[in-house]
Amino acid sequence: MWLIGIVFTLAVAGVLAFPILTGGQLALEIGDVATRDVRSPRRVTFISDNLTEEARKKAEASIAPIYTPPDSHVARQQIARARAVADFIRAVRADPYTSPAQKQAALAALEDVPFSSAQVERIASLRDEVWAKIESETLTVLDLTLRSDIREANISQVRSRIPTMVSVDLTEEQASIASTLAQSFIAANSFLDEEATAAARAKARQSVEPVTRSYEAGQVIVREGESVTALDLEALDHLGLHQPKTDWGDLTGTVLLAVVITLLLGLYLWRFEPTIWNRTRHMTLLAALIWLFVLTAKIMIPGRTVLPYLFPAAALPMLLAVLEGQNLAVVVAAIQGGLIGVLSGGSFDLAVFATSSGMVAAMTLGRVERLSAFFRAGLYVMIVNIVVVLGFQLRASTSDTVGTLTLLAAGAVNGGLAASLSIGGLFLIGNLFDVTTTLQLWELARPTHPLLQLLLMKTPGTYHHTLMVANLAEQAAGRIGADPLLVRVGAFYHDVGKTARPYMFVENQVEGSNVHEKLDPRTSAEIIVRHVADGLELARRYRLPSRIRAFIPEHHGTMRTGFLYHKAVQQAGGDESKVDDRPFRYPGPKPQSKETALLMLADGCEAAVRAKGPSSVEQLSEIVRKVVADRIACNQLSDSPLTLHDLDLIRESFTLTLQGVFHPRIQYPETTETKTPNTGEGNP
Repeated sequence: MWLIGIVFTLAVAGVLAFPILTGGQLALEIGDVATRDVRSPRRVTFISDNLTEEARKKAEASIAPIYTPPDSHVARQQIARARAVADFIRAVRADPYTSPAQKQAALAALEDVPFSSAQVERIASLRDEVWAKIESETLTVLDLTLRSDIREANISQVRSRIPTMVSVDLTEEQASIASTLAQSFIAANSFLDEEATAAARAKARQSVEPVTRSYEAGQVIVREGESVTALDLEALDHLGLHQPKTDWGDLTGTVLLAVVITLLLGLYLWRFEPTIWNRTRHMTLLAALIWLFVLTAKIMIPGRTVLPYLFPAAALPMLLAVLEGQNLAVVVAAIQGGLIGVLSGGSFDLAVFATSSGMVAAMTLGRVERLSAFFRAGLYVMIVNIVVVLGFQLRASTSDTVGTLTLLAAGAVNGGLAASLSIGGLFLIGNLFDVTTTLQLWELARPTHPLLQLLLMKTPGTYHHTLMVANLAEQAAGRIGADPLLVRVGAFYHDVGKTARPYMFVENQVEGSNVHEKLDPRTSAEIIVRHVADGLELARRYRLPSRIRAFIPEHHGTMRTGFLYHKAVQQAGGDESKVDDRPFRYPGPKPQSKETALLMLADGCEAAVRAKGPSSVEQLSEIVRKVVADRIACNQLSDSPLTLHDLDLIRESFTLTLQGVFHPRIQYPETTETKTPNTGEGNP
């Protein structure tokens, strides 16, 4: 298991990290100089992310910043401050107790107004009517100015226009004082509206349609000697001509991702699928299938638009649902979806597309009894694919009708492709890995199979016996959770070895002529036991799966041929120590599964009931009970997973089925008509 896990981890990491099919690809990066002309191998049209982003940035930059309207509160506040300063100046000028020098010092100390010394001196000496005129003109100019948009960026420009707004009735000196006073209270009253600006720019970005680029077959993408640009690299990526350089950080991350996937899958198998965990062949098959699909995804998905939607992701869960069960198939579908998301560069759309189709395929397929089940599952996958594509396309900010229809068509084809591949894969896997599939079982169950025809022609009695045992075991299999189809097919072939010596077995002998009466017990036992080896030889010759071959030796286990052994003991004078029981025992092994153990019980019960011919249900039930108890006493069921509850259900099922087959017959009295030969001369 450790070896399989390590190999699987390295194989998946290798597929994820390294480029596949690099023929014709160039390891170029932005700024590299092309050593030759690079031409487009085919006609291609694709959406350029670089040009689209450039166009969106231009549209965004074309939107000027949006500012709020002038705030009247700012105007009132600044005018109020200007009036307070004017009142202070008036109070200083009118103070009779201060000298001119003190007045000038008080005016020069004003922090809000940067008067020059000459202006301070002049203000202190102005007549009251002149100062009143300057004060009035200052407030008027300030009021008019604060009614317009003033922003932080243009405050200096607004201040520079103040002198031109002062009335010409003032002298040059008076106008300078008014300008200085008004300029001191100019403040921004319009501010940047960040939310409105961001919304307008976002709307401008969204209004830009995706920009496409086209190349004709043979058109030069990069010329020899030119530096590679981002646009050139984008075109190479879409054409599959770009071989990215190895990034050791990405490589390490990829290996860690593969380790996590392996651990999660391994823990699930160890905890919930112990049957698969303990079978190396099944573990190898599971690892090989996942790796093969990841490899195929690596070839089909990166750098492509439509082809990823044709990747038959649902085929893997379909195969596993039939081979290993629905639960494992659902888990692998989720893992595969995540890996496809990684391969697609983090595409959430493709990850959901692959995961949902795989899960639906696994949950709708289950145990397959007809080929139509695959196509029904493929239809469900098709529907889910269409719904997922529509869901993501309708959510997209831009609509591309042709592109959407193309993806819908790819999703529909995907369902049929997945169903077809899973059918073909089952036949191939069954032969390569010796895994018994439901389809193989149905093929083996057909009466026209050459080995069954051989059994019918050479041993008709045994053939009838196998049919009876198959019906008996199949009815009980459903009650105990075993595979009814597997046990039925196993019953068909469990006695094929008797075709080598048909008349050595009682069911094929003419009544009254038993060959074994002329043979010693040991020879007879060796012939009887030999039919197991003969059966295995025929099974290998006709290429029966290993699970079917297991029924041939396990349905007898290591039991003795009881009648012949007791006959040998009697001939030895009743002393068992004189008889070696090894020639009288079947080679085994004991039943290893519910199905082979069930066949052992069905074979013994059918033979015992046919031999004893019970006349009542109670007698029949007692025969069944004794046969089952005998197998338990002989320790033949110790290696099988049958429980005591299973044995109760088996006994009940056997009794009901055998009651319908070996029911007592009514003995009708002979009549005159039955005694008189039919001569065809008027008998009624």
